[in-house]
Amino acid sequence: MAQGQSSSNNLVVPQARAAIQQLKMEAAQELGVTIPQDGYYGNYTSREVGSLGGYITKRLVQLAEQSLSGK
Repeated sequence: MAQGQSSSNNLVVPQARAAIQQLKMEAAQELGVTIPQDGYYGNYTSREVGSLGGYITKRLVQLAEQSLSGK
């Protein structure tokens, strides 16, 4: 996100911020998408950003399922 703008994505558990960032970086690396240093995604296609968001969501659901199953 560009400087001076605030995000509407507030974490329910603020202590998870570092883990979420790590997950985002891992997902981007696996998909071959470079995370912009300034947080501005305007130079990316909807397909690139959408695939990254979808992949992150898939991983979060997988982690939640593992947690619920006790694994």
